[in-house]
Amino acid sequence: MKFMTEEQLCCVGQAPAVGAEEAETLAELLGVLADPVRLRIISMIAASPTGEICACDLPAALDRSQPTISHHLKQLVNAGICQREQRGKWAWFQLQPARLEAVREALLVPTAV
Repeated sequence: MKFMTEEQLCCVGQAPAVGAEEAETLAELLGVLADPVRLRIISMIAASPTGEICACDLPAALDRSQPTISHHLKQLVNAGICQREQRGKWAWFQLQPARLEAVREALLVPTAV
């Protein structure tokens, strides 16, 4: 991978790839994602054949208490990463692909300059 030198970059007048407001939003979202339990929850939902998972399955699968799982799920829902649907006694969770796609796009690095 070839990188531009600082002198080359200043001559090009390169603007930041991510603006200040977008960087703030992205940092908040990445903060939510920067937790091993939450990453495992996302992975489990993504791997589910139906694209969703019941909250009742998570405490045993993740070896965490129900209140801990509820806290993590709330964080994912509040960040817009997951969507919650109540079905009777249980809550089901699905990923919000557009939100995760926004993270992927913001982190894309050009392969060559």
